[in-house]
Amino acid sequence: MDRNQKMWMLATGGLTGLFAVLLVRFGNPANMGFCIACFLRDMTGSMKLHQAAVVQYMRPEIAGLILGAFIMSVASKEYQSKGGSSPVTRFVLGILVMIGALMFLGCPLRMVLRLAGGDLNAIAGLLGFVVGIGIGIFFLQKGFSLRRTYVQNPMEGSMMTILISGFFIASLAVPLWFARSTSGPGASAAPWLLALVVGGILGALAYKTRLCTVGGIRDAVMFRDFHLLSGFLAIFVFALVANLVNGTFKIGWTGQPIAHTDFLWNAMGMVLVGFASALLGGCPLRQIILAGGGNSDSAITIFGLLVGAAISHNWGLASSAAGPTPAGKIAVIAGLVITMLIALMNRSKGA
Repeated sequence: MDRNQKMWMLATGGLTGLFAVLLVRFGNPANMGFCIACFLRDMTGSMKLHQAAVVQYMRPEIAGLILGAFIMSVASKEYQSKGGSSPVTRFVLGILVMIGALMFLGCPLRMVLRLAGGDLNAIAGLLGFVVGIGIGIFFLQKGFSLRRTYVQNPMEGSMMTILISGFFIASLAVPLWFARSTSGPGASAAPWLLALVVGGILGALAYKTRLCTVGGIRDAVMFRDFHLLSGFLAIFVFALVANLVNGTFKIGWTGQPIAHTDFLWNAMGMVLVGFASALLGGCPLRQIILAGGGNSDSAITIFGLLVGAAISHNWGLASSAAGPTPAGKIAVIAGLVITMLIALMNRSKGA
């Protein structure tokens, strides 16, 4: 690993942390400058696939991320349309990642941002996340695989980029087609052009550096390679400093924005996220970036995340500031069982 690559990774992580606090300053929900799971959930609501009125908005950050990754992949001549690796399994795992994330109230990226904002409940999430990745690593070492990918028609690989961009443009052109929150997290948003540009910059940088929260922990444990983990840590450090400067750092367990204090279920939700994401080969952010680069398997995973958001809110699985729901607890346990079965059934013979 040369010095140039290390500097790019630290710069990408640092800018992610700084931009996250910037977006909050300009209107995004507190400790939620970037949250892939939350933003996909908001988009699902905007398309009226769930009726939770407080989380409905076509988030520009997601369009920016996938467009930035697409442009960078084309500019670097690395764009390749490929897929076909256990698509239905990936779809199911995407659903389960979202169920776990909405139990915790955030994806791995928001987990880091919550810690950097002083939310001590995210410690439970981090512990669960590491445990979940650890379980995934065990199965990877036992030969787990979702099988090979195949080169596909270029249109196949670009379809998710076209869809997300198209929905975002339509939300600007014909806003009456889409739901928009008037209160709650969905009503809190930075100006759309700022959010789009910031998402585009980070999408391009994340593609270039392969930034991934799951990959950072996985590579550190399996290969003693701390390159990706350095990006993970840079997000935390730069967001922490920015919050301290901005006056938005508030340490404690209670009164944290869009969070609950149930230690066990914060942890359990992120066990599911870490386990399923390790089997998928990347966190929700990484899936967005890979989809922008032409990976249709990641596109299928994103469809799973969107359906998982709809299921979670339509069936009362998602947590709130009041805590987890009974249905949500059952869903997380069921999700862990299903993920375990997937891990067992996809090991290499003799492993």
